[in-house]
Amino acid sequence: MKIAVLDDFQNVSRQIADWSGLPANCALTVFNDHVADEDKLVERLQSFDIVCVMRERTPLPKRVIDRLPDLKLIVSTGHRNASIDVAAANARGVTVCNTNTPGRATAELAMALLLALFRKLPAQMEEMRKGGWQAELGRDLGGATLGILGLGRLGTQVAKHANSFGMEVIAWSQNLTAERAAEAGARLVAKEQLFRTADAVTVHLKLSERTIGIVGAEEIALMKPDACLVNTSRAPIVDYDALVAALREERLAGAALDVFDIEPLPADSPLRGVPNLLLTPHIGYSTRDTYAVFYPETVEAVLAFLSGKPIRVVEP
Repeated sequence: MKIAVLDDFQNVSRQIADWSGLPANCALTVFNDHVADEDKLVERLQSFDIVCVMRERTPLPKRVIDRLPDLKLIVSTGHRNASIDVAAANARGVTVCNTNTPGRATAELAMALLLALFRKLPAQMEEMRKGGWQAELGRDLGGATLGILGLGRLGTQVAKHANSFGMEVIAWSQNLTAERAAEAGARLVAKEQLFRTADAVTVHLKLSERTIGIVGAEEIALMKPDACLVNTSRAPIVDYDALVAALREERLAGAALDVFDIEPLPADSPLRGVPNLLLTPHIGYSTRDTYAVFYPETVEAVLAFLSGKPIRVVEP
């Protein structure tokens, strides 16, 4: 029985989880690199019976699943993984299951990025490295207005964090009600008003057909020139070309991105050279505490499957 662990970028899966309980007839292979090409991915996984994926780093669509004849189990970390075709897997007799997640790390990163933008930390740190002192003038979070797009589980956490900093929190999404916003510590406003009045906008919408490009050139143009935008959700929700244009033309003070159309972000990506754009390598959920749930529960799922015990099956 061959088991693959994919995209262990930090090479920590063997340290964080105890794989020693695997039966003697099991062989574990951990891959620390990412394979984006589907043909190369199929070649890599051709002989594996169990594939363990980290969130949505490696998609497993039907065209990949159908080419893996030995595949019997897919274990995905987190509550949902839209990049796995569960129906196609089930049709092939492949079981798909998932793990729990603490679910707080991304909200904390969003606040960290807001702080970095407001206090201009990248420029301050670079000035210190060069031997300088106090390169730029930052601003307070307290008293500023935070606009949250999407007030679900993560957006609500961000609202609570922002409240603790003394920020005024406004929010919008297609189905958000005033009552629900108030429960989360925010005030419901129209979409246009959110972009016009917020000192910072942070995105926490789920990716769907109706949210793709929902933050476009028109919305970015509404923002104040000293405002900033943070996206720790999914890249297609924001028009990055429009965002880059606004930053280059100094129509926006700054932005922070943790998610990208292509991941890992290519070394020659134009995004890497944009002024006042803070980039992090999709580390929203990537913390020691989150992995302490992800990887041990991945092992539990594999062992349960091998022993015929019940597991957390993902429905199509």
